[in-house]
Amino acid sequence: MKSISEITLEFKNAEITDLSALIAEYSVDERGGVKKLIEGAKKKIDALEKEKQRIYALSEFERQYADCGLICGIDEVGRGPLAGPVVAGAVILPKDCNILYINDSKQVSEKMREKLYDEIAEKAVAVAVGIATPERIDEINILQATYEAMREAISKLGAKPDILLNDAVTIPGVDIKQVPIIKGDAKSISIGAASIYAKVTRDRMMVEYDKLYPEYGFAKHVGYGTKDHIDAIKKYGPCPIHRRTFIKNFI
Repeated sequence: MKSISEITLEFKNAEITDLSALIAEYSVDERGGVKKLIEGAKKKIDALEKEKQRIYALSEFERQYADCGLICGIDEVGRGPLAGPVVAGAVILPKDCNILYINDSKQVSEKMREKLYDEIAEKAVAVAVGIATPERIDEINILQATYEAMREAISKLGAKPDILLNDAVTIPGVDIKQVPIIKGDAKSISIGAASIYAKVTRDRMMVEYDKLYPEYGFAKHVGYGTKDHIDAIKKYGPCPIHRRTFIKNFI
């Protein structure tokens, strides 16, 4: 008879698709340690099934507009910060996309966002980002800069979409059918993917800016108006990536 430590290693190293076979194999083992392993494996299988059901529900709009052709999700990240760019993501996922754990980027851990970024880049039909600089935000205002970044992202896609699913907005100056969806990043898998792709892109940019301007703590707060960030602005004054129209009350 195998020791519990040996069986533990089997469960630990097994792919989730192999867990059912291990459960069946060791179901007659009466040892408490083995029963705990089986219980844990069943919970993993149940969690995976629930996630698959959630992703299926998240693809409702994609099923609804499937006959339109290529569906592109659009979302932005960075409208609220005091510093750094606004970044728009545009993602065309394949039909019946099976990427799990996509959600509104704010609901996904940093580690999971990084993993999903790579998976989206690998599996997407097309993916692109558009960026509006702090200077451009000050010049034309944050809303118009956001639209500009979205248009840039769409124009850089390797395939032209037939329909856009947007997070809440209708983008002016775009000759593609648009469907604005309130809180779309939590209701559409395409918009959620765009949200994650844009978020990771922007966060990586802010980490690089932190190396240039370490006194502001950009790697930590990514430009948002935390107390430490505002205190740093008051102490050091603005740096080149601060949005002057956003920080006029602090300088």
